[in-house]
Amino acid sequence: MDIWNHTSLSDFILLGLFSYSPYDFFLFSLVLLASAAALAGNILFLLLTQADRRLHTPMYFFLSQVSIMDLTIMGAVVPKMAANFLSGSKFISRGGCATQVFLVVMVGGAECFLLAVMAYDRYVAVCHPLRYPVLMNWKACCLMSLASWMVGVTDSVIDVGMVFSFPYCGSLQVDHFFCEVPAVLRLSCADTSLFEDLIYACCVIMLLLPLGVVVASYARILMAVISMTSTEGKQKALSTCSSHLAVVGLYYGGAIFSYMQRASTRTPVGDRATSIFYTILTPMLNPLIYSLRNKEVMRAFKKMWKMQGR
Repeated sequence: MDIWNHTSLSDFILLGLFSYSPYDFFLFSLVLLASAAALAGNILFLLLTQADRRLHTPMYFFLSQVSIMDLTIMGAVVPKMAANFLSGSKFISRGGCATQVFLVVMVGGAECFLLAVMAYDRYVAVCHPLRYPVLMNWKACCLMSLASWMVGVTDSVIDVGMVFSFPYCGSLQVDHFFCEVPAVLRLSCADTSLFEDLIYACCVIMLLLPLGVVVASYARILMAVISMTSTEGKQKALSTCSSHLAVVGLYYGGAIFSYMQRASTRTPVGDRATSIFYTILTPMLNPLIYSLRNKEVMRAFKKMWKMQGR
């Protein structure tokens, strides 16, 4: 209890994304533009999936969950970053810092498992098309989506509880543009090495287990596609998987680089670079990937555009 009272006396200070150069405002404008594009793209995709009945399928339901996750992680990070930059204030309360940690960790864990669920969905669609309506009914889809969110919530509750149980009695300057777990732990005046090793082990397990499901699912899909005699069937099967594969590549590429590093090898500059990737760039690119590469989504967009033009 003394530790908790001690840490609550002061706010944290976010040093921000930029390093006081003449190009700061230009770089901030680029980040803000990318954030606006990500916001518009994800909201538009959610509207399309709700408005067009042809998009009321498990695949688009899961993709809409990805959009919600992207909006959540942006909402946790970007508004505070922008407010601090424009106002010149760099403070964030302990509660605000804990909220950022909770939301970022929750989305990271949930999306990791949701992508594995989506890979299973594509496996059933390609390899067991006749059983697809039974295996991927709406109840099963909702339960799998809920389970992904609950894994993320459980992970984030544990992380927040542990991170803010440590004493922070020195500098409270977080060398980052939001409260990320490794950046906050660097400020603790206690030995956090055991907890950091535990985080590393958990990240490896939470990344590799779902990745194993993804690899196994697509290995079976590839075998099924190779055995198909129809060229049209092969193209249709590959087209239904290409968008998901691209999203998987973006997520796991950034996640493995960001989270499967030991604390001793991490640097503040490297953390900021990878964080920009998964908090802003990935949410911006995801809607483009599964919209521009998808005829059904583009058809729904054109239909909505024509209705608005009347």
